[in-house]
Amino acid sequence: MRALVIGASGGIGAALCAALAGRGEVVGLSRSVNGLDLTDETSIAAHMAGLEGAFDRIFVATGALQITRPGQAAWRPEKTLRAVDPAALAAQFALNAIGPLLVLKHARHLMPRDADCRFAALSARVGSIGDNHLGGWYGYRAAKAALNQMLHTAAIELARSHPRAVIAALHPGTVATAFTADYQSGHATVAPAVAAAHLIAVLDGLTPAQSGGFYDWAGKAIPW
Repeated sequence: MRALVIGASGGIGAALCAALAGRGEVVGLSRSVNGLDLTDETSIAAHMAGLEGAFDRIFVATGALQITRPGQAAWRPEKTLRAVDPAALAAQFALNAIGPLLVLKHARHLMPRDADCRFAALSARVGSIGDNHLGGWYGYRAAKAALNQMLHTAAIELARSHPRAVIAALHPGTVATAFTADYQSGHATVAPAVAAAHLIAVLDGLTPAQSGGFYDWAGKAIPW
């Protein structure tokens, strides 16, 4: 098996690389190590074009709850409407929704048409409209909801050219990483290695009939 992990230097990404290494070849790409910028289509296209052969598994393990700004305070998840900032919303969409879709766009040539292949991007339960009972976090919620819709739409299209493919939005749970360090209060957390094992098992267990779905770490469908 060959696997590609985008965001390989992050907590979940590194754990995915380690877990998948026992099953075959793993190629990991990240911004910090390889210069892959998910907010820049030119960067994404160049990195995907530089890869050869087919991949059986592609994970996009990227994202951010708060968006950093050089020389300025980071944009943190909004608690009220008063905190909504158009630039912050655009940054959330660029990183958490558009970036993963552009990876899929430019990785199509790496996905075999006549064999099992699976593509997953990390979503989040807070992106569920039906499960939103607390409000807040406008940008992150909306970006993840948009990602879910984009992957669902892409799955419909790719089913025509890649009938054995599975495209999925996966919620890893609250994972004990730097990503969630400021937002773990009141939530049970799991280690990155545990989350990686769950994500791999869920993706392995899905069928092409389930492609385009939104699933949690236990393989249960999450309301849109």
